[in-house]
Amino acid sequence: MKRIYLDNNATTPIHHEVFEAMLPYLKDEFGNPSSIHWGGRNPRKAIDEGREKVARLINCDVSEIIFTSCGSEGDNLAIKGIAESKKDKGNHIITTKIEHPAVLGACKYLAKSGFDVTFLDVDSHGMLDLDQFRKAITPKTILITIMFANNETGVIFPIEEIGKIAKEHNITFHTDAVQGVGKVPIDVKKLTIDLLTLSGHKLYAPKGIGAVYVKRGVRLVPLIHGGHQERNRRGGTENTAGIVAIGKACEIAHRDMEAEVKQITALRDRLETGLMEKISHTRLNGHPTKRIPNTVNMSFEFAEGESILLNLDMKGIAASSGSACTSGTLEPSHVLVAMGVPIEASHSSVRFSLGRGNTIEDIDYVLEVLPPIVEKMRSMSPLYSVATGQAANISFSEGGG
Repeated sequence: MKRIYLDNNATTPIHHEVFEAMLPYLKDEFGNPSSIHWGGRNPRKAIDEGREKVARLINCDVSEIIFTSCGSEGDNLAIKGIAESKKDKGNHIITTKIEHPAVLGACKYLAKSGFDVTFLDVDSHGMLDLDQFRKAITPKTILITIMFANNETGVIFPIEEIGKIAKEHNITFHTDAVQGVGKVPIDVKKLTIDLLTLSGHKLYAPKGIGAVYVKRGVRLVPLIHGGHQERNRRGGTENTAGIVAIGKACEIAHRDMEAEVKQITALRDRLETGLMEKISHTRLNGHPTKRIPNTVNMSFEFAEGESILLNLDMKGIAASSGSACTSGTLEPSHVLVAMGVPIEASHSSVRFSLGRGNTIEDIDYVLEVLPPIVEKMRSMSPLYSVATGQAANISFSEGGG
């Protein structure tokens, strides 16, 4: 059976160059990078080189990169760290209703701790209304935390405009760019970003390593206290192998991004167009053009999304119904609900997120397999029969009980 992976927004496979680069630091170069003897020198040098590669990808200084364990830690460090450092200047935070759970969770925690949080709406395409955003700013606003690209729909927010507005009002601006880094060019200076979160396992490095860009001069209260690592901003012995890996992954992204964007965009468009043509009552969730290149979120009305995923899995195709951090819940996607997508359509949504390993053959296989799956499921749906005037194919077993 074929195995086709279309869930790269959840996690990515480790790139072979990344794997090879990190291997020595899992075996022979085992020393603590804080040690002054021979065992720590090579790990320290490797960390410095990894930091340089991450900084180069987003165009910042090496001293502005803090290594973390993941994107969720990075978001919490940025949001709670800024809130704590600026609480004497104000208590108002602005975010959106469609942020990653790490951002929403941190903001809700702060709301219970005396901070005032505004959760902005989005329109039917999942796009932010800049006028509403401007009106939300108050003299007490100390932090704006708005994602670069949504993990479920792929929609890219107007980050450059948000950054300019934040700067005009002298407000710190953080963006969760976990789904953007490595997929599209990001220049933190051009976009006027103060803090940015990224995660290794979203760009072909292993799980357990992430980073936060913190603009020079931005004061941040540490989330983890301990040693003097990361310039006293994040205590704990550094994950040398992970840092080498994320550095190599950023180096590869910097090298190959232009070609990959072209290739993956073509595959995404082939998938999206093909599904629209082959399956009726299908809707795109998200903006038609302002998206990261790899993401398609679609609702196949009158068919249950989780059942579609199970049937795709039996055919060797891995996709998802939204964020991996919220899987297992029966609640509809908070992103789609905020966009005004009807509950029924939310429950019929499937997210396909492509990666650098996907091919035309993969896409064509999905286009061959998925339409019959949806057709079979709809044949058993009374709602579909009412909408189309067809008889539902439902059988009931005989007997009492």
